[in-house]
Formats: sequence, structure tokens, C-alpha cells
Amino acid sequence: MQTTTPHDEHSGDGHPGDDQSAPGQPGLIQRLRARIRHDVRNAMVDPSERPAGDFELDESRPRDQIAPFTGLITATRLATTTISILLVASEPQAGSLTFQLWTVALIAYAIFRAFRPLRYANDVRSLAKVLFEVGLSLCAIVATGGWNSPLILMLLTAVMIAGLARGFGFSIRIAVATIVAVTIPSLAAATEPRQVLLETLSWGAIVVLVAITAGYARRISGEADRDRELAMGRLHRLSDANDLLFSLHQVTQSLPASLDLGDVLDSTLTRMKTLVAYDSIAILLFDETDGHWDVVRHHGLHVPGRFGPTELPDGLRRAIAEGRPATSSDLAQEPGGGLSGRSGSGVYSVLTARGAIIGLLGIEHSSPGHFTDRDAEVVGGFVEPAALAIDNARWFARLRTVGADEERTRIARDLHDRIGQSLAYLAFELDRLVERNERGNEIGEELGQLREDVRGVIREVRDTLYDLRTDVSDDQGVADVLEQYAARVAERGHLHIQVDADREHRLPLLQEREMWRVAQEALANVERHARATAVRVLWRCDGTRAAIDVTDNGVGFAQDRAGRLDSYGVLGMRERASSIGASLEIHSAPGRGTRVRCILDPRQSDHENSGVNHGDSLDARR
Repeated sequence: MQTTTPHDEHSGDGHPGDDQSAPGQPGLIQRLRARIRHDVRNAMVDPSERPAGDFELDESRPRDQIAPFTGLITATRLATTTISILLVASEPQAGSLTFQLWTVALIAYAIFRAFRPLRYANDVRSLAKVLFEVGLSLCAIVATGGWNSPLILMLLTAVMIAGLARGFGFSIRIAVATIVAVTIPSLAAATEPRQVLLETLSWGAIVVLVAITAGYARRISGEADRDRELAMGRLHRLSDANDLLFSLHQVTQSLPASLDLGDVLDSTLTRMKTLVAYDSIAILLFDETDGHWDVVRHHGLHVPGRFGPTELPDGLRRAIAEGRPATSSDLAQEPGGGLSGRSGSGVYSVLTARGAIIGLLGIEHSSPGHFTDRDAEVVGGFVEPAALAIDNARWFARLRTVGADEERTRIARDLHDRIGQSLAYLAFELDRLVERNERGNEIGEELGQLREDVRGVIREVRDTLYDLRTDVSDDQGVADVLEQYAARVAERGHLHIQVDADREHRLPLLQEREMWRVAQEALANVERHARATAVRVLWRCDGTRAAIDVTDNGVGFAQDRAGRLDSYGVLGMRERASSIGASLEIHSAPGRGTRVRCILDPRQSDHENSGVNHGDSLDARR
């Protein structure tokens, strides 16, 4: 809805005497002036193109608002021009100079616009062009007979362009203005006003109908353009998010384990010791949840685990206020003192990352005046990379917890499969023995067997916990972990397990861990379900690509048994493989064993290049 301000309605170049309206009421001339100024100002914005919600127009690159209708406009212009020429040829007054001049002018303009279509780019110049076409057609019609002019159809094209350019409001005003402009001269020269009014109603209805149709087409087109741009904007944001998540996933797969927050904090203290001599040091991290400061590392002093916003020493508060290292040469003279009651001087600095303070660093010495300006400069140069490393470690730690629920589920399944059933068996046996004892039966021999069963469960618990703790680390690669785990499985399951593993190359730690967990799950399935006597495990790695292959000679299963494929941790193996961009293949047949292969190849090369020999066969030992 368009509105005008009081200034628009009452301001103007005319004098009060120009309007005879009652005092305090805006006159017709003033309203027309305000409306004209309002239209000119709003020529920069098409009402149908105004943004909604989070959608914003890019006004730095004005586009042609009627470009989608160029074909329609050109076809309509040529059609009305052709019909007008035929009507002029049949007009008795066609030989007059006035008819000839206006006909030639409109034909020449139509030909010009056929090769140079009108553009509307939401500016005053474009608005002037639209008004010029309307005015040219209007003058030609008034000069050649008003509503009876053979050129009357040329006006319809101009009204249609106005509606397509700016929508309902503008096209209706143009239609009303043209009807009035044609009707008044016709009434002034008419001998039968009734006939003129009938012609006005007939042609006026047609002009208004064209204006409404053009305005409606503009609205539909504007809404379609807006919906399309909204959809494209959302699509671009989704695409950006997808690229960011993919890049983040790639980074997390290649980051070293030294991004552990504890390691980063310890290395920060060690590095600071080589730069500045101090007696005590503390690192505080900001807790966004309650606005407190957690003391995450300290050395040489006793401090509380947390500081409230008003409990910080003066040096740390000054560092926060100034945003740079603050030096205290004599802590005994400061009301708040330092972190340690025995300190005489200190240097305090903020840890800043992503434009925000994430922590504080306090360094103190027992001697007053110990720290110099150079020490403050050294600390100032050190805290920037240190803060970035700490912030990276904090975010990395949060990323590592994303799969915590799935990991807890896997551990719960392992405990249930390996321990839960044994404990249930022991409970049943105890109930049975209690009943036999109550009936006076001898249970000594059965108690001895139960004792052995309990010892077996204890061993099973110990093995399960050991398996859960077994993992790849910086010092222990997949080959070492595979051999250790295979030895334990072979010992308790009476299996013959052959491990053939490369040791020369390593993958990023997170990728190795997921590959190892896939192999561990495959071996656990062999131990629990395959009823195999022999297993072969292959590990191939060239530093970029890797493959793990676990093959057994067990009972196998049918490939079409979806229930089996969803059980025994297969879904977890697929999720682990997918998380590092690897592929998982499971081949099995009843009575012919099972083969699980996980292949990581960032370059998506053929499986033959992954280092696994497809011709290898298992020497079954039963």
C-alpha cells in the first residue's frame, strides 16, 4: 500500500492561493504533485519485486523488469500496428496531413521498438520512456479522432507495457489518465455527448481490462521470480553448507592427535617457559554457559578451579579491558593482588580467537619489577597462535563427540553379546542350585562347575574391556593392533588367524582408527557367529590408499538375507567406512565362508590399485 507523508502532501512550489480548498485540507493540485513525486521516487522499486522475509534484491545490478515479456510486447505491438494501418487505409480522412504524420510517427516508433525493445530497469530514465510511449499514443489518438481514431489500438500496447513494468497500481492510474485525456477533448468537440460517453465506457472498459491483465501478469511473474530467487538462495546456502561440511570432514580426517586439548595446553606451558622466565603460570578458559573462567592449567601456584566475572585479579581485568598484555610491576601495591599471594610482578594477556576472548593467560614472578616491556611484547606475540591452537582443540574435541551415542551403543552391544548372556546363564544356574539345595540334594560337584563358569565370565569381562581399550595411536599403527587383537581372539576362540600387514606407511590417525574398528568388528563376528577354524587378515597401505580384508572359512550365509546383513554390526561397519569415504564389501555364501573388505581410495581408483591381491586365497585349516 502506498502512503504519503505530510511533507509530501503540503509541500510544493505553488502559493496558498493556488488551491481554494478549505484550510487544513490538501487540495487537488497538491495531491497530484505529491503523487507525481511519490511515483518518481518509487520508480526505483517495483512493488511486485519488493523483498519479503530474508530475501533481498541486488540493486547493484539493475535488471530489465519486462525482459520476460519482450516477445509478447513485440508481437502485440506488430499486431496492433498492422491492424491500425488497415484501419487507416479504410478511413475517409486518411489523406489528411494530420493522419499521415501521426500514422508515420507511430509506425516508425513501432519499427524502432521492434529492433530496440523497451527496457525497464527501475530508474527514472526507464519510467520516462514508458510515459513517453503512453503520451505519444495518446497524442496521436486525440489528434486523429479520439475514441473513433483508427490508431486507438496503439494505446493498448502502451497501457500493457505500463502494467508489465510496474504492476497494478501504476497501470490502473495510466489507464484512468488516458481515458480522461481522450474523453475530455471528445466531449468538448462532440455534438452528441451521449454517444461520446457510450464510446468512453466501451473503450474505457477495454483499456482498464488490458491494464488489469498486464498488472496481474506482472504480479505472477514477480512472485515467480521471487520464489525462484528464494529457492536459489536456499540452494546456494545448502551448497555452501555442504561444501563446508565436506571440507570440515576432510580436515578432521587429516588432523593429528596433538589437537587434543590437554596436549595443546601442556605444550603451551612448555613453550612459554622457553620464552619468558616465570615462577607461576595459569591458563583460564571462558565458559559461555555461565560467564565464569575455568582454570584449565596452572603451575607454581594454588588457585580455585573457577573465577567469577568479578573475582579476577586486577591484571587480568586490565588485560580484558585493554585487549592487550598488561604488566604489573608491583602486585603488593594492587588491591586485588595477583593469582598467587607470593608474586611480586606479572604479565597478563587475553587469548583471542574468531574475534572473541576465549581465555586468559597469567604469568607471575616472585620479584617485583621482574617483567620488562620486551617480555610483554613476547607474550603478546605468543598468545595469538596459542589462542588459535587452543580454540581449534576445543572445537576438535566437540567434533569428536558427535559419534559418542553410536559408540556407546556399540559398546553396549558388545557387553550384551559377550557378557550379558553369560551372566544370565550364571543367574539361572544359581537359582537351580538353590532349589536343589533346599530339597537336600548334593550340589558340591555342580558348585565346582559353577566356580569355573564364574572364572570364565571374569576372563570374558577382562578380555572385553581390554578389547574396548585397544585402539590405534600415534605410537601404535593398524598392523600392531591387528596382531595383538588377533592373538587374543585366536587364544580364546581356538582359531588359526594369519595376519599380513604393511608397516611402512601410515594414514591420518582418525582414518586408521575407523579402518581398525571395521576389522575388529569383522573379527568379532567371526569369533561369535562364523564357527570358523581359520581366518586371514590383510592390511595394505601406501600412505594415501588403504585396504583391510578379513576372510574366514566359516558357515557363511546367503547374500539375500537382509536380516543378517543388518545384524552383527554390519550397519556400524558401513557407517564407519562411510565416515572416512571408504567402501565396504561383504561376500558370503552358505558353507563357503565370509569375506569383508574395506577399501579407502581418495582418488577413486580401481580396487586392484588398493594393494589387495584379488587372487589371494585362504588356506583353510580345520
